[in-house]
Amino acid sequence: MSDAELRRTPLNARHRALGARMVAFGGWDMPVQYSGILDEHRIVREAAGLFDVSHMGQVWLRGPEAVAASEWLVTCPVASLKPGRVRYGMLCNERGGVVDDVTVYRIAEDVIMICVNAANIEKDYRWIVRHAGDATVTNESDATGQLALQGPEAAAILARHCDPDPTDFKRFRLFEAKVAGVPSLISRTGYTGSDGFEIYLPAGETETVFDTLLEAGAQPAGLGARDTLRLEAALPLYGHELDEDTTPLEAGLERFVKLEAGGFLGAETLQAQAAAGVERRLVGFVLDDRGVARAEHVLTAKGREIGRVTSGAPSPTLGKSIGLGYVPADFASPGTQIEVQIRTRSVAAHVVDIPFVTKAGGPSGG
Repeated sequence: MSDAELRRTPLNARHRALGARMVAFGGWDMPVQYSGILDEHRIVREAAGLFDVSHMGQVWLRGPEAVAASEWLVTCPVASLKPGRVRYGMLCNERGGVVDDVTVYRIAEDVIMICVNAANIEKDYRWIVRHAGDATVTNESDATGQLALQGPEAAAILARHCDPDPTDFKRFRLFEAKVAGVPSLISRTGYTGSDGFEIYLPAGETETVFDTLLEAGAQPAGLGARDTLRLEAALPLYGHELDEDTTPLEAGLERFVKLEAGGFLGAETLQAQAAAGVERRLVGFVLDDRGVARAEHVLTAKGREIGRVTSGAPSPTLGKSIGLGYVPADFASPGTQIEVQIRTRSVAAHVVDIPFVTKAGGPSGG
């Protein structure tokens, strides 16, 4: 895809003015870094970073059938979700494979918003329309800007320009507010493993809020730091840890699946898989020797190939190289010795418990 064909968020010109290095990501022209990935990673862990995530999509379901349609579409419970609450879940196909991992917002009794991944907006919208029954479905992605303010100082920075004060709002809660005078929906959620907020607002007002939060003390951060942060928290990235041939159970996300209740697309397949036991599992690993694991590197054990890396990078927090990958269930126990094939070298590694870094955040709650 040429530069001219890439989509641009409302902040594209601001990123360039701030000296961001831009890259193609999921069909979008996005900032990968400003001051540097390591610096931006540290800022989010120690202070507050501000991400432009306006490339993400927002699909709304409205009407008396909105909740029932959402229950059928996503793996997490929706009917028990009170207005102003948020849950993480997945859209699954009939085979139990993940169409996308999503965040579900109950805006009101008969209003649901589903936040979807940038590269999947059109696919997800068609999927939701196809399976939503009589609910009214609208794709409001183009009209919506989205910012993620993440880090231990996020609440204090946001509070300077937010009405009401967001400080005491709990994780996975949603509230209406004005930020720098701009009507917004704000949730205490994120994709970094640190505390923080995601702000949904009219696309045309995104620059105003972005600049206000920078002036209040946030630092701009790009996709590079977003990736190392989410990897430390072992949060899945669609197209790497999740796809339509991978189930939530294989990915270790069964706590976000209403298995006993059923009543959603792919439920029967997942219930059968849970009863039989999964044959492969997503694991985290740490390299014992020097090297960097990258996606598609082969994983071996006892002289044979057992899987491939889905994501890998040096961990700025741990000072070690870490990664995620799928292996047979027999090799999934923490402490299991494996190797990562990096070019011509076989680098020793071992399976560990995940997340790698334990802090507030991650796809849990509700």
